[in-house]
Amino acid sequence: MESNSALLPDNLRAAVRHHYADLVTSGQREETSCCCAPTSCCEPGSAVDQASQALGYSAQELQSVPTGANLGAGCGNPVGLASLRPGQVVLDLGSGAGLDCFLAAQQVGESGKVIGVDMTPEMIARARENARRSGIKQVEYRLGEIECLPVETSTVDVILSNCVINLSPEKERVLAECVRVLRPGGRLAISDVVLTAELPESARGDLKLYSACATGAWTIQRWQEALQQLGFAEVRVTPKDASREFIRSWSDKVPLENFILSADIAATRPN
Repeated sequence: MESNSALLPDNLRAAVRHHYADLVTSGQREETSCCCAPTSCCEPGSAVDQASQALGYSAQELQSVPTGANLGAGCGNPVGLASLRPGQVVLDLGSGAGLDCFLAAQQVGESGKVIGVDMTPEMIARARENARRSGIKQVEYRLGEIECLPVETSTVDVILSNCVINLSPEKERVLAECVRVLRPGGRLAISDVVLTAELPESARGDLKLYSACATGAWTIQRWQEALQQLGFAEVRVTPKDASREFIRSWSDKVPLENFILSADIAATRPN
């Protein structure tokens, strides 16, 4: 287990940033998780596509995005949850190499806009290169932390996020920022993991498991309470029991499927 100082917010962010920079630059995987797995979820080609289809993406969706946009670093398909419309402004928290941004761009069209925010420079560089090569103009990638979004107030219609908010050591700040940047009536469409049972003590302070989306999750109740306290309406947190199958492969140390599930999280900022 890591020392208490290792679990301070800045140290957690540094561990997460290193984990995802390594995902881009070396392809090495330190932890077996779709956030990210060494042998199935994050390798290019058919293996990563198969893993992503298990998360809810269609083969057609995966074939429609630029090569290199899908790193398999997720636990669901928030775009499928979002019901996007042409002309909307969409923000993706922790946009990675751009998979969900590119899918969202197809739905909002040229009259819309998609902003991806990620704190890892290597991910931003990969996503921008993917956008450049594909010629997609309505997607913009910004370097920044999701606790302090580089986005103007009341400018976003829909916020997406895919297995990222669990990685934040200050989730309340993330959700407060969501309130700030959403327009009245704007919506959250989030795929993330939720805690269903108390984690073993040996896992709670493991930085590698934390960076692999395994130990930073909130309970369903905490999600509901946090969103309601911030004024969100129509709050829905829907765990997906079928996710146990792919979560089982996330660690060979801890049976994570006994403690976390993937969930769809939706809410609306009232007018």
